[in-house]
This record gives sequence, structure tokens and C-alpha cells, in this order.
Amino acid sequence: MDSILIRGGGELNGVIPIAGAKNACLTLMPATLLTEEPLTLTNAPRLSDIRTMTQLLGSLGAEVVSLQGGQVLAMSSHNIHNHTADYDIVRKMRASILVLGPMLARDGHAVVSLPGGCAIGARPVDLHLQALEALGAELELRDGYVHAKAPGGRLKGGMIDFPLVSVGATENAILAASLAKGTTTIKNAAREPEIVDLVHCLRRMGAQIEGEGSSTITIQGVDRLGGATHPVVTDRIELGTYMLAPAICGGEVECLGGRIDLVGAFCEKLDAAGVSVEETERGLKVKRKNGRVRAVDVVTEPFPGFPTDLQAQMMALLCTADGTSVLEERIFENRFMHAPELIRMGAKIDVHGGHATVTGVETLKGARVMATDLRASVSLILAAMAAEGETVVSRVYHLDRGYERVEEKLGACGAHVERIAS
Repeated sequence: MDSILIRGGGELNGVIPIAGAKNACLTLMPATLLTEEPLTLTNAPRLSDIRTMTQLLGSLGAEVVSLQGGQVLAMSSHNIHNHTADYDIVRKMRASILVLGPMLARDGHAVVSLPGGCAIGARPVDLHLQALEALGAELELRDGYVHAKAPGGRLKGGMIDFPLVSVGATENAILAASLAKGTTTIKNAAREPEIVDLVHCLRRMGAQIEGEGSSTITIQGVDRLGGATHPVVTDRIELGTYMLAPAICGGEVECLGGRIDLVGAFCEKLDAAGVSVEETERGLKVKRKNGRVRAVDVVTEPFPGFPTDLQAQMMALLCTADGTSVLEERIFENRFMHAPELIRMGAKIDVHGGHATVTGVETLKGARVMATDLRASVSLILAAMAAEGETVVSRVYHLDRGYERVEEKLGACGAHVERIAS
């Protein structure tokens, strides 16, 4: 497996282009299953998870062609010949469950393996299944697969009231309800920008949906959807990650394509910590206001709250802050696995259940560390850039699932980040 070598020290100065959102693109790609006409996505990120979804869609009979170096995905599902999403592909990525709703809505039946992904908690698919049952689906769990069918061959509109906010379940419900007969109302819906982006794409395809960005979404099912071309929204998690780079290392970095409305709660915490975020014509410019950053408390919450996917990276910043911070993880259990690795670099972190107390130190030290999941991997790189000496981060296959060309983007701003091939 590849590793990443980081030599710490030195400020970062320059520009970093922010890619299209991984989580948005992985939701938009299954929308091709809802139509026989072409669906084209622009501003697509070039990531291993996108390749996995491409493989999954291809196994079902969809055609996915990567153009312009992978930044454009031209898709067509005019010849779906298989309705089984196999374990060997689905186990690699939890977003694979998002083919269930579209296949069921289009053809009235589907068989999808229970998914895999990062080991950051149980993340069951119960809410996905409850939503589809509310649309009339008949479901059976057998041998690790969800066997689903729509009586009469078509889903029916219904009331979906989620007991918990779930981004993935909201997405699956929207995709399925787009072709269901009648009206569907989703209550306690997720409000993330990726949800809004999905609705904008489906609306371009002819879907009738209202309320995106709020906790209540209404879908009037249509008989068919057409093709469309849609730009993938900016990746707010990659954006937040690279905004933290100059906050940790010093210097000034402009994140091209960045928007404050995508990371509002995150920007509030940066401001409290002593980090300046300035809007520009091209994106967001970030730098420390005055010397060492200050300790702040962080609680992860569904959008528009502080994103759980930026918690690990924020912890890396707070490891060098002046004072003691408390981070509370309310979205996923078992999401402080990066803490022991940061401790190996000299951080002072005490984890109790869903809380982590971080007492800042003046300097971290390079060490050999191991990435435990996608966001943990990049948090270790951020910490290593501010540490004394060399750090080697192993198991970086996690990193490639969510960040494209990390070494190139950081290196262009003066960081010493190098990939070591296995």
C-alpha cells in the first residue's frame, strides 16, 4: 500500500482549486438509472469512489464514459440488463445503496447487497428501507442482500417521516419518489447542499420537487424523466480541509470555487479560533489573524451545523491551539480513531465516549502513523505539515477515496508532501 511522506515546517501560500463534491457526485450518478436518456455530470471529482460507482453502474448495464480527464461523466442507462448490485462491488462503498431506490422506481424490482465503507460506526440502512416501504415497496433481507419489489411494478407516493436525519436515506427517498405514482412528502429531511444539488439535477431531468434545503420536501411523481447536463456542486469537505491548511501552518491560501454558504458553521469556528476567511471573486482566502490559534469547542451536527466530516481535520488544528478544546461527536460513534495517531505526534487528547478533550501544544513532532478512515487520513497530513521533522502516513488508500491530487495541491503552496509507492 502507498504511504505519504510529509516534511513539516514552513508556511503555505498560493491557490488551491476545490473539486466537485464526492458525496454529491455519488448521489447524482445513480440518477442515470431513472431515465433512458443521457445524463452528463460536469465538475466531477477524480476519486476512487467515483470509479467504484462507475463499476457498479456498469455492472447493471449503464454506460459511464469519463471525459476531460475524468471531470466530465457522460452516462446512459438505456440498456439496464441486470438488477442485482453485487457484494463484491457494494462492499467497497456505502453510497452503493443509492442504486436501490432508482432501480426500484424505474423497473419495479432490485436486489442490492448491504454496503461497506469506512469503519466509523454502524450506519445501518434501516432508514433507507423504511422510506422505500413507505412508498409501497416489499422488502426482504436474505443472505446479506436486500430483495425489493414494487407491487404492480411501480412505487406509490406516501408520507416519509424520518425519526433521525439521514442524508443517504433522504437521497434514496427523493430518487425513488421522483418516478412514484402520486405525491410523496418527506419530513425531517436532511438539508445538506448535496441534497439541494440532487434536487436541482432531478429538476433539470423533469422531476417535480419542492422544499430542498428545508426539513420538508414534497415530490410529485412523474411518469418519466429525461436527460440533462448538470455541474456537481463544490466539495464543502475538501474546501474546509484546505481552509485549515494555512490555519495550521501559517501563510495565506485562496480556495478557488469556495463559498461561505457551504461552510457557514465551520467558518464561525475558524473566526472564533482566530482565523480570517475572506470572500474573493474566485473563492475564499484564508489566513491566521494573529499568531497562534485559540482553543474552541466543537459539536458536530447535521447541516447547517458543524460537519462531522470536518471534525478530524479540526482536531488537528486544535492540537496546536492555545488552550483546551472539547469536541463532541453527535453524528457517528467511533469517529475519534485518529486521536491515538495524533497522540503519537505529541498531541494531548483525552477521549471519553463521544467527547474528546484536546489541550493544545506548541509543537507537534513527526512520527509514523496510520490512517484509519478517509477524513482521519487527511487530518494526519494537516498535522504533519505543522510538525517538526518527518511523518509517514500509511494506509492512504482511504485518502484516495475522497481527495484528488493531494500532493500536487498542497505542494503548489509550498508543502513538502510526497507519495511513496508500495
